[in-house]
Amino acid sequence: MSLLPDTARQVDVLVAQAQSAGRTPSLVMGVVRDGELAHLATAGEHPRPDAGLQYRIGSISKTMTATLVMQQRDEGRLTLDDPLERHLPGTGVGTLTLRQLLGHASGLQREPEGEWWERAEGADLATLLVGVSAAKIAYPAHRTYHYSNLAYGLLGGVLERITGTPWAELLRERVLEPLGMHATTYAATEPFARGYVVHPWHGTLREEPRTDTGAMAPAGQLWSTVEDLARWAAFLADPTPRVLDAGTLAEMCAPVVVSDLDSWTGGHGLGLELYRSGERVYVGHGGSMPGYVAALAVHRPSHTAVVGFANSYGFAIGRLGQRILTTVLDAEPARPAPWRPATAAPDAGAIEVSGRWWWMGVPLDVTWDAATGELIALLRGERESRFTPEGPDRWRGRSGPENGEILSVLRDETGQAVTLDIATFVFTRSPDEAP
Repeated sequence: MSLLPDTARQVDVLVAQAQSAGRTPSLVMGVVRDGELAHLATAGEHPRPDAGLQYRIGSISKTMTATLVMQQRDEGRLTLDDPLERHLPGTGVGTLTLRQLLGHASGLQREPEGEWWERAEGADLATLLVGVSAAKIAYPAHRTYHYSNLAYGLLGGVLERITGTPWAELLRERVLEPLGMHATTYAATEPFARGYVVHPWHGTLREEPRTDTGAMAPAGQLWSTVEDLARWAAFLADPTPRVLDAGTLAEMCAPVVVSDLDSWTGGHGLGLELYRSGERVYVGHGGSMPGYVAALAVHRPSHTAVVGFANSYGFAIGRLGQRILTTVLDAEPARPAPWRPATAAPDAGAIEVSGRWWWMGVPLDVTWDAATGELIALLRGERESRFTPEGPDRWRGRSGPENGEILSVLRDETGQAVTLDIATFVFTRSPDEAP
């Protein structure tokens, strides 16, 4: 579904302005809606970008590494609260948990030992581990947010030790091939954009090296295209169970730590960055490697996302991506699903509990969803919870404030339903009745 002409024009203008002001040789941004690339905006001629041109995605690689870890968790090979020592013994930081490493809440130092890993040829896992010691813990674990590339090198090592498969091969088998991301590769594959540093005074270009980062690859090695990154964004909006259970992805999107304690505009989940824009929360990640920056921001409720690349180091592409996403959502809000009449009557129990209930003068309206067979409970006309049947007169919260809680139907001596008990909050049919 393409964007409306006026929305597309706004996106094109934002991209053109950003490329000119930011002095990047080439810039490409894609808008994704309902799993499809809905619009492509490009600017710059060095090289002229398109949806099939490779750029380096940098730390967006971390979102895929985290997905591999969650797959192993779901398959019972690890738990998120495993200490690192269980899988990589002898590091000196083994008390840190996999959950803390995934969420940048471990306090682990940002970078590994040696030369700057992003611009130097990488070492193997054994060499990486030699440089890890207790001195690498910069902050007390889970006390505060502290971004760590090293954490993801270690998580890649955990994956290799558990599966016996190198990270790149595991990623290809378990994520890239199932999602059809055939243009996402470990090393650059033609056609690809060369990456540069732009001279601040005379605008000349210095081409940056394209290194193999070795054991640090799970933190930022990959190359991809707008078309492929759009597939990844679509997966983050609406996952296929062939790769990851929807509940597991929702778990990844829950905050582990807030990264901005002053205004709460950002945080980090399990491998995913969280960004607040007004009343909306986006999930995704930024990426940078020498000569390249990348953006990924997804609004999961509307299945809308923005992905993009530029081939100059330091260009502020993350803010641009979020601004484009907000522009699209403001201009073209997602259409609600059409209402359709029920094709079958609810069972007697659902009919009996439908209608208005009261607790301490507060109304609760209960309706039945014919499409799902669930009860919908709306408190004060605004807080919606959904319940699935779990037995006679018993429903289990599936979403909303009462997620996981039990709704019980209580009956009088004649068998008539007279109250609803939701986690000990008792609702009656009349506001005049005491609970």
